[in-house]
Amino acid sequence: MKAVLYQIDAFADRVFEGNPAAVVPLDSWPADAVMQAIAAENNLAETAFFVPEGEGYRLRWFTPAVEVPLCGHATLASAHVLFAHLGHAAPEIHFETKSGRLTIAREGDLLSMNFPANPAKPYPAPAEIAAALGASPRVWAKSTYLLAVFDSAAEVKALAPDTGALKRLLTPLDLLLIVTAPGDEGSGFDFVSRVFAPAHGIDEDPVTGAVHCTLVPYWSKKLGKSDLVARQVSARGGTLRCTDAGERTIIRGRCADYMKAEISF
Repeated sequence: MKAVLYQIDAFADRVFEGNPAAVVPLDSWPADAVMQAIAAENNLAETAFFVPEGEGYRLRWFTPAVEVPLCGHATLASAHVLFAHLGHAAPEIHFETKSGRLTIAREGDLLSMNFPANPAKPYPAPAEIAAALGASPRVWAKSTYLLAVFDSAAEVKALAPDTGALKRLLTPLDLLLIVTAPGDEGSGFDFVSRVFAPAHGIDEDPVTGAVHCTLVPYWSKKLGKSDLVARQVSARGGTLRCTDAGERTIIRGRCADYMKAEISF
């Protein structure tokens, strides 16, 4: 079987920024083991696969190690492939996923994703995870992700966690760890974050759309505003323009093309 694979930098204004995702459009589904093998071969944070379904598409995401129920940056990249390369003419794209229907729309030169909000609740301080992180945050909270809140962007940028220890501690809980803090005054960013996902085969994810379904409700309430500009301060970095819409979270970004290739499997 042959397919075309696109590698897209999501939440990026140019290549070598944002989070790279592989996107593989398909006419029908291969075996799950085949998709997992392709994702492992790509060795990117996520590989997205979609097939036509009804008036939209069925979308699935795989890390190099596991299938995941939601991935923001690979959804953005998939919509970009449809709009920019596959001739999708309608102003919106509907993806059916394990997290329900996701709608992606054009907003000028941005793509806008409408995701379910995933607010966090207070969580008892996990001493072992804090030790692996190498710092003690001011607040711990938990949604489907573990959230650690620090006082300053500098603290978040300086973190050098023990990823082996994080993997041992987070894998049984099947959790990603988000660390976050308010943005520096004058930076233009309302908050910053980093994401560690060793339980999913990713020591640090460059830019992670889905975790903003937790970050945006938290910072919207904290800062008293619904429109927020976020920066993920990984080595590559990426900017997300977000809106707290109650039960939904709107996440906007740009994409840059890196590669198109034919694959055989």
